[in-house]
Amino acid sequence: MIIKLTSKNFDKAINKAITILKNGGIIAYPTETFYGLGVKYDIDSALRRLYEIKNRPTEKTMPLIIGSKDELSLITDTITSSAIELMDRFWPGPLTILFRARHGLSEYIVSENKVAVRIPGESFALRLAMAAKFPITSTSANISGMPPADSASMVFNYFGENIDLIIDGGKTKGGLSSTIVDITDNTLKIIRHGAIHI
Repeated sequence: MIIKLTSKNFDKAINKAITILKNGGIIAYPTETFYGLGVKYDIDSALRRLYEIKNRPTEKTMPLIIGSKDELSLITDTITSSAIELMDRFWPGPLTILFRARHGLSEYIVSENKVAVRIPGESFALRLAMAAKFPITSTSANISGMPPADSASMVFNYFGENIDLIIDGGKTKGGLSSTIVDITDNTLKIIRHGAIHI
């Protein structure tokens, strides 16, 4: 299913996406850079299916987006002072932060006891995360090793009917991916240089 976004159906598209996520489906949605693939963070079968359609190595965990810092309690029990400083300065925006993972999270979103998350910049992705009130995966909409999709048609060419819902927000602007930092021990380590310079 493809929903072409308009000002009139924006809320309906959000609600449809959330329903599909809660039912274990996979959605594709526009972010502030490229299209992302989303499943609900705690549905293992959906996470496994997402890995399969992307042909993504299981050792490469999926990053998450959230709509509010309040949702961090769902995925971590430890928020350092450095993390608070970075969040206050760069969120919403293209900064992904690694936190100590809360016990019991899926292996598909945890690596070395860490989970990666951000609040996205102004985009459909941000509005979706704010409305959902739970973490959503935000892995790039592509087959592993292929260019990230910047249009709904490119997403469909990659995945066809394997995606339960594609939100067509037009061509995204592309650009650099998010910067990834690890501050789990209160010391800043840059894991990937990206759109934000720290």
